[in-house]
Amino acid sequence: MNTLAFVFRTPPHGSASGREGLDAVLATSALSEDIAVFFIGDGVYQLQNGQDPAVVLGRHYAPTFGLLELYDIEAVYVCAESLAERGLSDAALTIEATVLSLPELQQRLADYTVRLSF
Repeated sequence: MNTLAFVFRTPPHGSASGREGLDAVLATSALSEDIAVFFIGDGVYQLQNGQDPAVVLGRHYAPTFGLLELYDIEAVYVCAESLAERGLSDAALTIEATVLSLPELQQRLADYTVRLSF
C-alpha cells in the first residue's frame, strides 16, 4: 500500500496551491490512513496565526487546517529551520504540529512512497 506525504512549500495567499493542497489532503484521508503533512520553506506561513487575507481579497482557509485532527491525520510536521528563518516559533502556529530539524524532517519524508507538493 502506498503511503502519502503532502508537502506544503508555498505561502498561503500568493496562489491557490495551499487551498488546493488542503482540499487534497482532506479528500485523500477518506481513502488512506497513512498520510502525513509537511510544512517546509514558505509553507510554514500556511499555519501562521493572525492571517488576514481579506486585505488581498483572499479566502481565509487557514482555520480549515484544524480539521486534520478530526480527519485522523496526526502526522503533521513543520521544519524548525524554516520557522526560524522567518522569525516564527511553534507558538505562532494555528494547529499542533511536530517541529523537526531539516535532517529529521527529510528522514521522515523519505518514509513515504508518494509525495505531493503544493
